[in-house]
Amino acid sequence: MTTLEAIRDALPEYARDLKLNLSSVLSAAGAPGLSETQIWAIALASAAASRNRRMLAAFDALAAAHLDAAQRQAAHAAAAIMGMNNVYYRFTHLVEDHEYATLPARLRMNVIGNPGIAKVDFELLSLAVSAINGCGACIVAHERQVRQHGLGREAVQSAVRIAATVHAVARVLENVQDADGAREARAA
Repeated sequence: MTTLEAIRDALPEYARDLKLNLSSVLSAAGAPGLSETQIWAIALASAAASRNRRMLAAFDALAAAHLDAAQRQAAHAAAAIMGMNNVYYRFTHLVEDHEYATLPARLRMNVIGNPGIAKVDFELLSLAVSAINGCGACIVAHERQVRQHGLGREAVQSAVRIAATVHAVARVLENVQDADGAREARAA
């Protein structure tokens, strides 16, 4: 699966809408408010957050045509740091004891302050991954930062649409792979 077409072709018929959306959201026309670089960095961070190794390998290869090494590194870094932060801040948000939010996190998050790419771009990546991971507190914080950096609601919506689509495709492909593996095991 090293082409977008191969990824789309691997999706079953019941995921036809995902096939159509994948092509759309990864284009300038389908992701208004975002540059091509932002589109592919968000897609790569979303693939990393999806926890599907094949999907990540495919998007690593696809993104290499659109992103430099620093941008690819930042996409992976956003998925990594948000994997930690989304759990921690989701807890402080959901625990219903506001005192936890006043305690220092005592977790290293240096990459957020020095991501190696434009701050607004890293915030977009963090927002997309936070949407996948379902952390309301992080979604609010990163959306606010993106908007303060001058991006509009349409760009935010585009980033989340990319995250939603890439994540859904990754989950469906993992289910297909699991089903294929189970069939092969039964046949053996």
